[in-house]
Amino acid sequence: MAAPIHAQEAVSRPQPVVQPLTIPLPADKPYPGTMQLRVDATDVARGIFHVRQTIPVAKTGKLTLLYPEWLPGKHAPRGAIAEMAGFKASAGGEPLVWTRQPTDVYAFDVDVPAGTKSIDISFDFLSPTRTSEGRVVVTPAMMNLQWEQVSLYPAGYFTRNIPVQLEVTLPEGWTGAAALDGLKVSAGRYSFAPTSYETLVDSPMFAGKYFRKWDLGNKVTLNVVADEAKYLEASPDHIARHAALVSEAVALFGVRHFDRYEFLLALSDELGGIGLEHHRSSENSRHPDYFTKWNDNDSERGLLPHELTHSWNGKYRRPDKLWTPDFRTPMQGNLLWVYEGQTSFWDLVLAARSGMQSKEMVLAEWATNAGYYSVQPGREWRPVEDTTLDPVIAARKPKPFSSWSRSEDYYNEGSLMWLEADMLIRGATNNARSLDDFARAFFGGREGDWGQETYDFDDVVATLNAVHPYDWATFLHERMQTSGRPAPTGGIERAGYRLVWRDTPNVFDRDRMAQAKNADLTHSLGMTVDKDGVATGILWNGPAFKADIVNGTKVVAVDGLAYSRERIEAAVQAATDGKTPVRLLVERGGRYRNVEIDYHGGLRWPHLEKSGNGPDWFDRLLAPRRAL
Repeated sequence: MAAPIHAQEAVSRPQPVVQPLTIPLPADKPYPGTMQLRVDATDVARGIFHVRQTIPVAKTGKLTLLYPEWLPGKHAPRGAIAEMAGFKASAGGEPLVWTRQPTDVYAFDVDVPAGTKSIDISFDFLSPTRTSEGRVVVTPAMMNLQWEQVSLYPAGYFTRNIPVQLEVTLPEGWTGAAALDGLKVSAGRYSFAPTSYETLVDSPMFAGKYFRKWDLGNKVTLNVVADEAKYLEASPDHIARHAALVSEAVALFGVRHFDRYEFLLALSDELGGIGLEHHRSSENSRHPDYFTKWNDNDSERGLLPHELTHSWNGKYRRPDKLWTPDFRTPMQGNLLWVYEGQTSFWDLVLAARSGMQSKEMVLAEWATNAGYYSVQPGREWRPVEDTTLDPVIAARKPKPFSSWSRSEDYYNEGSLMWLEADMLIRGATNNARSLDDFARAFFGGREGDWGQETYDFDDVVATLNAVHPYDWATFLHERMQTSGRPAPTGGIERAGYRLVWRDTPNVFDRDRMAQAKNADLTHSLGMTVDKDGVATGILWNGPAFKADIVNGTKVVAVDGLAYSRERIEAAVQAATDGKTPVRLLVERGGRYRNVEIDYHGGLRWPHLEKSGNGPDWFDRLLAPRRAL
């Protein structure tokens, strides 16, 4: 029995230590001077960036410097503080005392002596050399320089008000590209005109030994680095499709919120994968054969449309709680189903309109997503909007049973919701209005305005109602903020299609499995099996789940023979006789067991199929808008 409260008075009972707020809050005022940032990026062999920074100071005493923590586009605190080493501070050549704040490890307090006009700091950024340490940003052939990883900034100011002048030294013979102005190059040193710290962080650099660029028109350039020179061999048709993508985006939104835009594209199996938006650029990576095996890479070509769309949706217009005055203030992603969800809708539409992807591929991707959400049990308890917090909750790590816990579904289920909104408007207006009208009204504005304009839920509803009057508040609330909803197939059905199941994969699933060398058996055995026979993606309450197969279980054999994709698919087909189970030998943690899965439904993959003889509304949605 628990002791009564009065009997506990004799035990020690401390009181909390009050932690004072010692970091100045950001203020919208000018910073007194321009920071100088020098980055030596020549140590490619070890992937080390050597940083030297001069920071003007206006007063003596404590100066708090912040390492960026909350980065736009990453939707969570992702600052790479663990890779910083060798931090030193000095003034006039004399070392200064500094301490890290224990309640905020991104904050460094430096004691500034009387008479000091500026301080110097230095440190090394030790970039990961293997994937277990983090994303690899330096290889023997290329690098991805993200300035937030190699700089600090003074607390107490909006980052847009802190001037900074950058100089970076690249390896001999390398070429770099970044959406920064005033470039001067001398002996590998790239220096730029002063800009704001906010703009600097939003303007990363790709650099490499093998580099090529193309003008895509509309003030947009495609900058490509590759593992080897041969991967830079793009045909005129390849470049024409990228140019068409840009033209389609401008036709959709009506204006350009940039004075120039730089696609940064790495074709690499060595550099860590990335797709990250910025206002005047984007960081992208694809497999090396992006150009050289173009016809095999249809499913790969949705990334650049996605990141380009973000220049309008996410960078110019962004949710009010996702805009912050500095990189310490936490961001709130409740409206990421607009920011990312509608971008995921437009990346498919723009890819099809420009010829970057085929209609068949676009419909197949919607089919794959709709098929998954039709069986995803996590939708019973967790609404889409709650998944916008998943980058913070889960830090994008793998999950044991993600179909039950859900992940960042605001991307793909958001896309399907916006498809339904588009088709609802088209149907009600006989194709006279559509989500195109929303895009132009909501994300348009003034040509060349590359500031930011924020919005909230009511702004989204008001603009939709201006396009077509409807109870949009309820529509959005039910689909994005409510759990236990039916499968998100409303847009597919309004387009004159239906979700069906076939024993062969759609082209999107086919290509994904070919690239990953795995077997996606989600809709049959309820799991995916990788190239080594290891099970992942276990469907909650699916056949594999009921056989106690979990992530990491290795399928050693199928019907007594060594595992292969062909054998497990053949076993699933053979079980359609209604009598034969799928017999597996599995291993986990050094323990082997025979498993008989009582599943007889055959191989199943989702497809979209035209229903009835009415108009093909997908053709109307995906028709080009640019002048042909």
